Amino acid sequence: MTVSSPQTITDDLRRWIADQLDAGCQADDVVAAMCASGWQAGVARDALAATLKRRQAEPAGVAAVAELPARPAAKALPEPTLDGAPTLLRAQGHALRLQMAMHQPRVIVFAGLLSDEECDRLVALARPRLARSETVDNSTGGSEVNAARTSSGMFFERGETALIDRIEQRIAALLNWPLDHGEGLQVLHYLPGAEYRQHHDYFDPQHPGSATILRRGGQRVATLVMYLNTPQGGGATTFPDVGLEVAPVKGSAVFFSYDRPDASTLTLHGGAPVLSGEKWVATKWLREGVFT
Repeated sequence: MTVSSPQTITDDLRRWIADQLDAGCQADDVVAAMCASGWQAGVARDALAATLKRRQAEPAGVAAVAELPARPAAKALPEPTLDGAPTLLRAQGHALRLQMAMHQPRVIVFAGLLSDEECDRLVALARPRLARSETVDNSTGGSEVNAARTSSGMFFERGETALIDRIEQRIAALLNWPLDHGEGLQVLHYLPGAEYRQHHDYFDPQHPGSATILRRGGQRVATLVMYLNTPQGGGATTFPDVGLEVAPVKGSAVFFSYDRPDASTLTLHGGAPVLSGEKWVATKWLREGVFT
């Protein structure tokens, strides 16, 4: 679910509600889940009523759902090799540990993906280049400052330094995804009170600006968030649709993939406010094609 401001009932939201009803969820539970994700109660009830009305207007409630935009076919995704349920993994000679794996949504937590020295070096390289973080402008495909994202950040070019290249090679090997199918690393810095409100990382094809973005490598298909320090309090990566919180621990990382630009992937997520200390993360977004 994408919570917009002002909150509007979109096709994306109606499709998500229809999916929950088809899966056997009760109407009250659907509304409760929406409210827990930040939707206003009145908007949530109106969205449910609109979806039910559309379904009831058609025979067996089937054609109504078909009015919604068709989902693209599922595609191949980045994915680590986990045959035999290993707890220890190696990528480009680097040892790391598998801490948690969830299938729906596909969320995996790795420990020790980065060494302490690599984390500290990334912070040192990024610090002088920080600027107020921006988000995608859905109308143009450019970027803009947004109150939903209160961090500062910067981007490294792919392979910009030997350190960046080594980390990117490690990620490509770990996730079995071509190195040139990834965007450059983004480093973000959060001070106390800073957060990134709930959002999806894919580009909504219905937004006017998405066509421009998708020309540079196609759709995003996965995200890897690497924690460069351990805040004193707060700063978890949250997945409200499934009630999951991943603690930010230095050197660890959370990976999640999404096979289509749709709320049914359950990859709505956010960065909870930092309560004390500071938080540094490096994010790697993976595309379906070569990112230029």
